[in-house]
Amino acid sequence: MHIAVLQNQPHIGAVDANLAAVQSAVEDVAFDLLVLPELFATGYFFHDQSQVRRLGEQVPDGLTTRFLMELAATKKALVCGGLVEREGDRFYNSAVLVGPEGFIGCYRKLHLFYEEKLWFAPGDRPLEVYDWGTARIGMMVCYDWRFPEVARVLALKGAQVLLHPTNLVQPYCQDAMITRCLENRVFAVTANRVGSDTKPDGSSLTFTGRSQVVSPRGEVLCRTNVDDETVLTVDIDPGEADDKLVTEHNHLLSDRRPEYYDPVTGKQL
Repeated sequence: MHIAVLQNQPHIGAVDANLAAVQSAVEDVAFDLLVLPELFATGYFFHDQSQVRRLGEQVPDGLTTRFLMELAATKKALVCGGLVEREGDRFYNSAVLVGPEGFIGCYRKLHLFYEEKLWFAPGDRPLEVYDWGTARIGMMVCYDWRFPEVARVLALKGAQVLLHPTNLVQPYCQDAMITRCLENRVFAVTANRVGSDTKPDGSSLTFTGRSQVVSPRGEVLCRTNVDDETVLTVDIDPGEADDKLVTEHNHLLSDRRPEYYDPVTGKQL
């Protein structure tokens, strides 16, 4: 499976220009699966709720999802990217997965970071795994990396490849995703952005780049630097993620003792 990861610098609120930049960046790139960053078409550091309302789109009928479906059809490939999803009067930080034949699924970010809590409702749908035949795919978004339960649930549901659109501003995630892959024997594709978003009041966030693909054995198969707008590509065999043996006597998932994990699976304290 030929994976492509776009690391870009969207401009806040400039949806048409941001989509055009993505189109140009991947025009001559071949891939079976493309992963784009979180909120890749809108930018991230929103000014106020009215801006979020203007940028919110329905899924799958909105502009960004339709763009992704057209791209997937043209490339005959899977494409995943993040957007502002609108459902009625509620807004979600979501990721969509599309293929050559159209819309496949939508994931609403479960764990909201920083000012996202001012603009978005937390995700309200179960974590899902999509079987594409050549790969079983799960989605998570950015700050979900802090919660190992997300990657574990997707692995227990059979995911081989975790798609991870991000807008990272802290320095820890890229290394932590190595641990998530080791914990679950899965591939992880983290698509981050670069540059900064600045509000009218002068406050800003700067993003950390270093998009990457990590193997089930914790190997960083490819990684960008902190500030380049670029497209990474790498070949993987999703079937490698089906080998959960740590030693001849230890199976990563069968060795679990969930009867002792109640504090993790119980109600929030």
